[in-house]
Amino acid sequence: MKRPKKVMVFGTFDGIHDGHRHFLREAKKQGEELIVAVSKDEVVQKLKNRKPARKITERIYDLKKEGLADLIIEGDDEIHTWRAVEKIKPDIICLGYDQKELEIALRSELLRFSFDVVIKTIDSHRGNELHSSLLNKN
Repeated sequence: MKRPKKVMVFGTFDGIHDGHRHFLREAKKQGEELIVAVSKDEVVQKLKNRKPARKITERIYDLKKEGLADLIIEGDDEIHTWRAVEKIKPDIICLGYDQKELEIALRSELLRFSFDVVIKTIDSHRGNELHSSLLNKN
């Protein structure tokens, strides 16, 4: 019996907005099970040079309330270690249109994994209009 196709996404999800909802819905369409890895507070600090507005427990709670993910996990402790990916063994990793650096880093590691994974990019919902960094400025 074939297991359900697992789809994995990554993000900070610091204040859920329609762009996030679009991203999660479109990622979910790629398989049967959507797993969301939420960036830990210290990783967000390293990636974005700022702390998230909300703690990881709050960001996970907000995602659970949305009801779009089948499983929500905390991301890795260190950038580009890929422990969460190796644990979940997704069939597909969906990235947002604005996760280009993550895509480059991830593609450089694909051969290291003991399983096959496809990387897909989800188009933006409404261009850059709903990007978190823009919404947080308002």
